[in-house]
Amino acid sequence: MRKAGAMRLRDALRRLAREGGLELALNELDRDQLVRLATDWQIWARDDQLPPAATATGRAWRTWLILGGRGAGKTRAGAEWVRAEVAGAPSAFRIALVGETLDAARAVMVEGVSGLLAVHPPRERPRYEAARHRLVWPGGSIAELFSAETPSRLRGPQFHAAWCDEICKWRHAEETWDMLQFGLRLGSHPRQVVTTTPRAMPLLRRLIDDGDGVAVSRARTRDNEANLAATFLAAVEERYGASLLGRQELDGELIEDREDALWRRDWFERHRVAAAPPLARIVVAIDPPVTAHAGSDACGLVVAAKGEDGRAYVLADETLQRAPPHVWATYGVRLLEAHGADCIVAEVNQGGDLVDDLLQQIRPGVAVRQVRASRGKWVRAEPVAALYARGLVSHVGHFPALEDQLAAFGPDGLAGRGSPDRMDALVWALTELMLVGGAAPRLRTV
Repeated sequence: MRKAGAMRLRDALRRLAREGGLELALNELDRDQLVRLATDWQIWARDDQLPPAATATGRAWRTWLILGGRGAGKTRAGAEWVRAEVAGAPSAFRIALVGETLDAARAVMVEGVSGLLAVHPPRERPRYEAARHRLVWPGGSIAELFSAETPSRLRGPQFHAAWCDEICKWRHAEETWDMLQFGLRLGSHPRQVVTTTPRAMPLLRRLIDDGDGVAVSRARTRDNEANLAATFLAAVEERYGASLLGRQELDGELIEDREDALWRRDWFERHRVAAAPPLARIVVAIDPPVTAHAGSDACGLVVAAKGEDGRAYVLADETLQRAPPHVWATYGVRLLEAHGADCIVAEVNQGGDLVDDLLQQIRPGVAVRQVRASRGKWVRAEPVAALYARGLVSHVGHFPALEDQLAAFGPDGLAGRGSPDRMDALVWALTELMLVGGAAPRLRTV
């Protein structure tokens, strides 16, 4: 809860700014006073960036969950919370900093523009010991960095507090979270803050539903408008607007599964991998748009493979928006070359042999498998969704736009508006790899 004195000072500064007397008032302060003013988070923070007094049920919280869009100020809130915890604690306070990877934890939580080094005034700033992956404060408190790639490193250490960043991107989310909870055992009331852009995953859903132990704050990207480039905000709002991806990445909204959807989000999470195993076949699937004007559908471009283990792996979603034919065809050939693919699988309902001819112009002799949609999208997609349900498909990394589209596709089509172009390309790719049983096509003779 914001301190009353800080609120009064904030209001006074705003009044001086309106009346034109702010510069004169600041000139009366010495350097130390200016530093204290600039680094007093109680003055500058929004209410959603300050720790809640209690959970929704009125109990003391163990976990503060900060859900926000990109650039909404989540990192600053997390870093300032750690700073305040250290300042108010005895020496030898122990903190865990857990990120998607060690590199991500260092780049964002420690050295980022809103990270721990940036938010401390010079005399309070901790020292980063890169070799030991830790921060050491002048008073003796220590924060250790951990990666969700290696949950076992959390076995053994114990902490008073923890800051977890972007848990929805953690590779081993459940195991990492569990190992951390066993380590939060120092002091009278160990606590943790979680800063993340939400994505539908079991761990996040459980945290949101835990009203007794978890306090939840929410923020949109636009809420932090004063600290963002105006061109950035205008561009992303124009591009993504009220789309599912925009609601998630800009508004910090948790997009849940559609009850009648063919795909479930937990299928993606359960089998997601960081790297593909040895591969037997690779294809690039293209679902071309009918037109290329401003209102056209996107050109679906998905790279997928069949592993030597017999399972399918989605390697890339490189879907292009409003691209003319020569652009998406050129890009498709480049993807084939970059991934060492066997062939391009191209849907030719709209362009017929012209699609093949266009690809041949760009790379003579390129192997193309022409496919035609003789059945509806739902019927074509059902067997591919069944592969996911059986655990036979893994996404190599995260593909938020593709996964949102799959999870939003139901009997009546895509929830909202638009064509499921990414889904169509995926269906063609996995049908070719896992369902038709054909060998790789021969190169075309030219």
